[in-house]
Amino acid sequence: MPLQISLASFVKATMSCRALLDNPIFYNIIIIDNNTIIDIINRGKMENYINLVLHPIRMRIIMAAAGRELTAQQLSEALGDVPPATLYRHINRLTKAGVLEVVTERHVRGTLEKVYTLSHQGAFLNVQEFAAISREDHLRYFTAFIATVLDDFSRYVNNAKPFDVIADGVGYQKFPLELSDEEFITVAKGINAAITPYSNNPPAPGRKRHLFTTVVMPDVDSNAAHDTESKPDKELK
Repeated sequence: MPLQISLASFVKATMSCRALLDNPIFYNIIIIDNNTIIDIINRGKMENYINLVLHPIRMRIIMAAAGRELTAQQLSEALGDVPPATLYRHINRLTKAGVLEVVTERHVRGTLEKVYTLSHQGAFLNVQEFAAISREDHLRYFTAFIATVLDDFSRYVNNAKPFDVIADGVGYQKFPLELSDEEFITVAKGINAAITPYSNNPPAPGRKRHLFTTVVMPDVDSNAAHDTESKPDKELK
């Protein structure tokens, strides 16, 4: 079976956990690109921030701006199905929150045009902060995250011309890997090593933007059954 792994091209934005090359036991949330990891100072800000970015339209703005410098007009062209007034409102919210920043301003036909990109002032969410998120909040954030993935896929299916999943390299799989902790770290490092060299590629002729999305978790039911089977009979009596 081919190993198809998705990492947020976010977006590379998305709620994702990954092992970093320098520190394999390390979790990040909302990873945009190698140079843009969102600043979350305390749990209250973290919750507000996650609620801010896990909105279908704002997530699309973030993904469109990842690795690029775009005007509001260019963002409007990239998100052509979003009414301009709605788009500008979401751009303003992301800018006020520090997710987007204005890299330059220029006068065009008597108006001031701003050029936006993702902010580079952030820090990371460490393993303690990630672990502090409650079960209920994890479910809520994950549901919102999956909704953005569904929105991305629906727009691809409905709007791709031509619609050719083979040529576009589209795929979605769910499969188990039996891994020790050490093997899991090795796999995570390998994925990072494969993706990282291309994560900051600028747009160029011949390149298309692809969305990679990763969800990794233990198989709780299978692991529980395995633990039961491995116990001596006397412990089960």
